[in-house]
Amino acid sequence: MNNKKVLFVDDEPNILDGLRRMLRSLRNEFDMQFAGSGSEALELMAGHRFDVVVTDMRMPGMDGAELLKTIKEKYPHTIRIMLTGQADETSILSTVGVVHQFLAKPCSPDRLKTVLVQAGALQDILSDGSLKDLISQIGSLPTLPTTYARLQKALATPDVEIAEIGKIIERDIAMSAKILQLVNSAFFGIYTKVESPARAVSLLGLDTIKALVLGLEIFTQIKIPKDIFPVETLWSHSLTVGKIAKAIAAGESKDKDLLSNAFLSGILHDIGKLVLVSHLPDKYRQVIDLAREENITLPEAEQKVFGVGQAAVGAYLIGLWGFTQPIIEGIGFHPALDRYPTDAFTPALAVHVANILYYRCNPEEIIGRNEELYFPALEKLGLLEKVAQWQGMCAEIMQTDTDS
Repeated sequence: MNNKKVLFVDDEPNILDGLRRMLRSLRNEFDMQFAGSGSEALELMAGHRFDVVVTDMRMPGMDGAELLKTIKEKYPHTIRIMLTGQADETSILSTVGVVHQFLAKPCSPDRLKTVLVQAGALQDILSDGSLKDLISQIGSLPTLPTTYARLQKALATPDVEIAEIGKIIERDIAMSAKILQLVNSAFFGIYTKVESPARAVSLLGLDTIKALVLGLEIFTQIKIPKDIFPVETLWSHSLTVGKIAKAIAAGESKDKDLLSNAFLSGILHDIGKLVLVSHLPDKYRQVIDLAREENITLPEAEQKVFGVGQAAVGAYLIGLWGFTQPIIEGIGFHPALDRYPTDAFTPALAVHVANILYYRCNPEEIIGRNEELYFPALEKLGLLEKVAQWQGMCAEIMQTDTDS
């Protein structure tokens, strides 16, 4: 396999020299090139395919946000990473939708190496030839849902108020009703009546509301044949997996972003399945038949029928929509942790465990054979003894959902 090509961009020569020295030990794993400006970076990219671009934010002429926006438009499958010392809120907001990963200077060599290795693994999924063949069969992929896009735009506005977020949801009457119905169910355990989207936002938080809006819009817009499986069943499964993944993550970390990413990755982990079933229903029926006949897992059957699993399709779509790398990884690697290099607890691991435990609690929903937990990853992180505890937590969450 060819080394991944990484382009570093910074207007300060001493920073680039420092990166060269810091990453010298990775020369056998990555083909690294360095550019002193955004325009020089684009000239290099015009003649070479780069898998990953790592850029500074503040540069004269073309800043990092503008560079990554151009790269997203011209080279959408390149992983885009911002490495900057100016990690202020304005900088972050200006990069919404164009940055896969945001790293603050100084960044340790080990941290940068981990990010590059994971980005390389993700690039392997997104550039898989079988995936490209499958995407060409599908034709047009869904666009980012309208209400969610409005939310993203509003959230990029400094000092946006919760009332404004509530108004955006209220403009979509059906969405507003669904959000309130869900918030008032036993699923979230809120024991006071919630009568407005703004109140829902204040109680659940922006990240949870964003995840719900995106999931609800996608599952409502994409139509799938009911004889394969009802979309309501898939939505209920996805929502519960998101909740389980977040609960598992909360036991391992207090990092707010990690918990949010685990929840959103869980809700969206089957988005590729939605796309495949809606666009290629006959072939997905073959997947289901094959899984049952050979008693294999759905990902194994998808690989045999399509040449690639639905998780890769979901990661590809979410990447096109501009989501961050941990969410793309959470969706793309949840059934393939053996291909995911990591030394830390991640959304991908949370969703992997949550999805498998969900089906252990609901064996009647299994098609073919259930997936197995990837024990090497759990053992590496010292988490094997947590599985029984997570199983009990999953059962409790499932009981709450049944009551709702």
